[in-house]
Amino acid sequence: MQTLNLNETTTAWTKLSTTLFVPHSEVDYDRLVTLLDQLIDQVGENIDHPLASMMEVIGVLIESYETQHVPELQETA
Repeated sequence: MQTLNLNETTTAWTKLSTTLFVPHSEVDYDRLVTLLDQLIDQVGENIDHPLASMMEVIGVLIESYETQHVPELQETA
């Protein structure tokens, strides 16, 4: 089992938290969509790319926001 080093995690999260976050507004959502577009351009379909899992996490965050706040997307699915 991996032990969480809170000091290292705090340092890393402080740097990442402005990039990776749960969207609570349309502005947040738009920022994540823009970031995902940039990641798709960089990562493509390379599942071994160091940022591939970040791209997946951001996709899940966007999907969750859309499910809660963009009902017309759910109607067409």
